[in-house]
Amino acid sequence: MVQLTSRTAIHRALILNQDQGSSAAESAWPDALYELLRDEGVTLFAYVPDAGHKVLIERSLADPAVKSIPLTTEEEGVGVMAGANLGGAKGVLLMQSSGVGNCVNFLSLVKSGKFPMLALVSMRGDFGEGNPWQMPMGQAVRPVLEAMGVICLDVEKPEEVVPSVTAAIDMAFKASNAVAVLLTQKLIGAKAF
Repeated sequence: MVQLTSRTAIHRALILNQDQGSSAAESAWPDALYELLRDEGVTLFAYVPDAGHKVLIERSLADPAVKSIPLTTEEEGVGVMAGANLGGAKGVLLMQSSGVGNCVNFLSLVKSGKFPMLALVSMRGDFGEGNPWQMPMGQAVRPVLEAMGVICLDVEKPEEVVPSVTAAIDMAFKASNAVAVLLTQKLIGAKAF
């Protein structure tokens, strides 16, 4: 019941910020997302530095109640998520879409071991992308993840963040699935580089 109250409060706060204007909603969703993850018991944040996850990374680094693990490459994060589960903790893997290709072989660990895994993927190579080097992997993210048994949920609008990640948390940690929430460029914006 407490989790439901927290989820409802976070969702309402996000909606109230939307009503105050789109810029407030756009800046509010990363903080609402961090609060949701913490309310749902996520205590481990594994990440490769990325501007799309800046708020989550900074908040996790500043939060003494969580462990933030910088990764040298994304596939390390898959192993960290499996280890978190074995240790009784909930973790989230933060990465950019270009790093998904690095994880393919390690995703077999999750699939074969039936470990829950929650990943938040900041997308490149979709809506408004101007960097041709980002296009191939950006377009391959969903088929690659799905081929490895990872369920993908797309988020395009600020008001979709909390409900989509709430669903992903349930699908990952209650039903022992690998779930990736794809934070599209419609949500985070296209980068100029």
